[in-house]
Amino acid sequence: MLDQCHNIERKIPAIIRSVMNVQEATAKALLVDRDALFAAQRSGDVLEANAVFMDAYNTDVRPLLAEVRADAGLDPDPVAAYKRSGYDEKIIADRVGGNQAGWGA
Repeated sequence: MLDQCHNIERKIPAIIRSVMNVQEATAKALLVDRDALFAAQRSGDVLEANAVFMDAYNTDVRPLLAEVRADAGLDPDPVAAYKRSGYDEKIIADRVGGNQAGWGA
């Protein structure tokens, strides 16, 4: 589940950004050197285990994810693609009164 705060952020761009964040976190999790992590765990070396996680966490996976998207025939930058689509402006113009609906509507 993606928890969003739609009364602060535009709905669709916020969801796109959240999905991208999940993709980044997943890619980083896949980078964890499990052999090194298990070795650190077996020896009780908490600092080394932390270093293994931090190596993966600090890796910039955004270029790889952009490449994967491009290889799949998608725009490498989903947020920019959404902005270029003009869809946000269209749904704003189509909205009754032009105001975003919310709890106070």
